[in-house]
Amino acid sequence: MAQQPSVRGVKDVVALIDRQGTISGRSGVIWFLVFGGLFLDAYSNAALGAGLAPMTKQMDLSSTQVSILTATAPALAILFNPIGGWLATRIGRVPPLLLAKLFALAGAVIAATADDFLVVWIGRVLVGVAYGVDFAVAMALLAEYTPKSLRGRLNLWQGIWYIATTGNLLLTLICFKFDVGADIWRWSVGSAGVIALALFLLQWAFLVESPTWLATKGRLEDAVRNLRRIYGIEAVAAAPTVAGAVPDKADAEEAPPNVGMKQAGILFRGSYLPRTLLSSAISLGQSMQYFAVGWYLPVISLAIFGNSFEKATIGSMVFNAFGIVGGLLSAYFARRLGLRISSAIGFGGVFVMLLGMGLTFDRVPTWIAFILPALFIFCHSAGPGANGKSIAALSYRSEVRTLGTGVTGMIGSFGSVAGLYLFPQIKDGIGLDKTFMVLAVVPLLGLLTCLAIRWDPTRAVSPDEDPNVPTIAAPSAGPANPALVTR
Repeated sequence: MAQQPSVRGVKDVVALIDRQGTISGRSGVIWFLVFGGLFLDAYSNAALGAGLAPMTKQMDLSSTQVSILTATAPALAILFNPIGGWLATRIGRVPPLLLAKLFALAGAVIAATADDFLVVWIGRVLVGVAYGVDFAVAMALLAEYTPKSLRGRLNLWQGIWYIATTGNLLLTLICFKFDVGADIWRWSVGSAGVIALALFLLQWAFLVESPTWLATKGRLEDAVRNLRRIYGIEAVAAAPTVAGAVPDKADAEEAPPNVGMKQAGILFRGSYLPRTLLSSAISLGQSMQYFAVGWYLPVISLAIFGNSFEKATIGSMVFNAFGIVGGLLSAYFARRLGLRISSAIGFGGVFVMLLGMGLTFDRVPTWIAFILPALFIFCHSAGPGANGKSIAALSYRSEVRTLGTGVTGMIGSFGSVAGLYLFPQIKDGIGLDKTFMVLAVVPLLGLLTCLAIRWDPTRAVSPDEDPNVPTIAAPSAGPANPALVTR
């Protein structure tokens, strides 16, 4: 009988997971349940956009109120991305994910049953909390669940995003066919609550805490147990150090670190600095360009196809089909080209499409006016749209991974708010065509950043196995505050 591998710390857990060649069985169920939370985040965002016009009409909302509603969820994510990351560092990956589903459920119910602007806004606040917490934690957990050879699959979240958006648009179109009137937005927003409840029950029943996180806390017996539950890996926890004995260097390095919000500064030190700058720039650029243009596809569809809710919705669904294809292909591009190069190419494509849209809008045949936004969505989803989240999840050691995804998500949320708020303001001031040309600066800066910073986690050793990245010192009998060190 072969001897079972011994688990002494995080490196051993990561090595055992990286040996897996597939994600199947229970690990596959768990993997897709975490993706389900990202589906809900996208669906909840799309729910408001799809029904925004009838809601505005029914409640007689001002342009300022509309801007506040659309920007609330990403604005709250600015705060709750790092809070979600901190929670996941301290109490585990699974509890914050479950909590996020309850916030999403409450937010959907409150907004769908609202009679005035204030109550809808309160619902969107809760949705923003859920969005901020879930996204920061889910991507980190997926990175810890996924073997190194399959980590390009993290980019599939982008395809999931567009599938969710398209699904909500389809529901809105079905409700339109049943002539539910101005209440169509209530069905769109309320359906997100049904998904949130279903996901809460499924995640509560099936999710298993990350063995990697457990190892960072020194809970090796629990880590080994979860390796067996998720992957069927048979391993044994290393015997604890004998009291009074002097631990060797490996033992010292695997001692559980103390990690809190005050340790976030490590993300901007040593070899982490360029990683944080690159992932933040990609996240900021992709979110700003998407929420400025992609989120307003129904508005763009109306401008292209005429003043028809049905035509605009169908046009948006076709646009999103390009996002689904690009998002699903992004995993292939990440594996073949790497996250950095595929992001650079995607930013370049978006830059060209925005210039084309600005130069030709309202002056070319309908099919050309349609294909340019469609290619915009494809280039975005196949490159930076997917990579902005994935590159952060793969760039940091386990003990600071959720802090890294949280901070990067927070920076990306600034782009979301800027895109949602500034796009309608600029459009009203200078027109849709010139707005596209102004926005072309965003992907251009993203492209230049990707060319300047040459970091790619898919082309490097895992941060948990790299001795040259910053790490947080283990607790000791010395000073109460742990030091940040580089080894």
